[in-house]
Amino acid sequence: MAARNTKAAYDLINRWNHERSSEDDDGAKLLDIEVMKLDLLSLQSVAKFAQEWNSRSRPVNVLINNAGIYSMKPQSFSEDEFETHLQVNHLAPSLLSILLLPSLKKGSPSRIVNNRSTGHFLGFVDVDDMNFTSSRRKFSGFKGYTSSKLAQVMFSSILQKKLPKASGISVVCASPGFVRYTNVVRDLPKMLQHVFQSLIFFAYTPKEGCRSVLYAATYPGVQDHSKSLKAQNSPVCAYIDHDCSFGYVSKEAQNLEASTKVWEKTLDMIGLPSNAVDRLLSGHTVEVSKKDRLD
Repeated sequence: MAARNTKAAYDLINRWNHERSSEDDDGAKLLDIEVMKLDLLSLQSVAKFAQEWNSRSRPVNVLINNAGIYSMKPQSFSEDEFETHLQVNHLAPSLLSILLLPSLKKGSPSRIVNNRSTGHFLGFVDVDDMNFTSSRRKFSGFKGYTSSKLAQVMFSSILQKKLPKASGISVVCASPGFVRYTNVVRDLPKMLQHVFQSLIFFAYTPKEGCRSVLYAATYPGVQDHSKSLKAQNSPVCAYIDHDCSFGYVSKEAQNLEASTKVWEKTLDMIGLPSNAVDRLLSGHTVEVSKKDRLD
């Protein structure tokens, strides 16, 4: 498990194990999970994590990019000078996915599962101002969130197209639906948090909300569907809806030209060369370049 707060992660694991050990089921197995430090607000942290994992020469069978934020606070930027939604929801997971390709290839057939949102239907990506630093678009938490979610769907689709069939790696986006009792809205005003969490008749519990992600990570038919889309030269990767069915992405996400521009801009922002996928899959290394990343 990769986590920003390793102590909190271990506390959670210990709590799970305590609850399991107190059950009457003698066959209950305790969780054996290693926690590694990974802070998505730092691209250096992402690169360090990937380097450490790849150095172990161990496979990755499933990479689930689950972290996400939706903040209504004033616009903020990471240490890499990227807008916070953009970095956590899109840039950092994209960098991690590409840097872990050697380990994913070792674990093939393997999958990259990106936890996306139906909010991407309401997003728009301006590749010339993904940071919302120009005067063309006024920033809001809603715009930052929806555009970052759309960017990741578009990036995922191009990554799926870039991956050769022989790599055995599939890229899938999954929507958990409207889930209550999570920390994704922790930065909303208290009144809005209470409204959000009180919509019990229209929202899933966290346990229900994780079904689509687990389905995307484990169901054999997902890889078959991904292969079918690739054979059809589809402009999009596989997308799993909240009800564990194969769904559809937004019209903008189906725009191959726009998605390609998002792909190219994203690689530039995270400091990877245009041939990073090919180099990593062929056993070579790539350097994550450091530069002024502001648009």
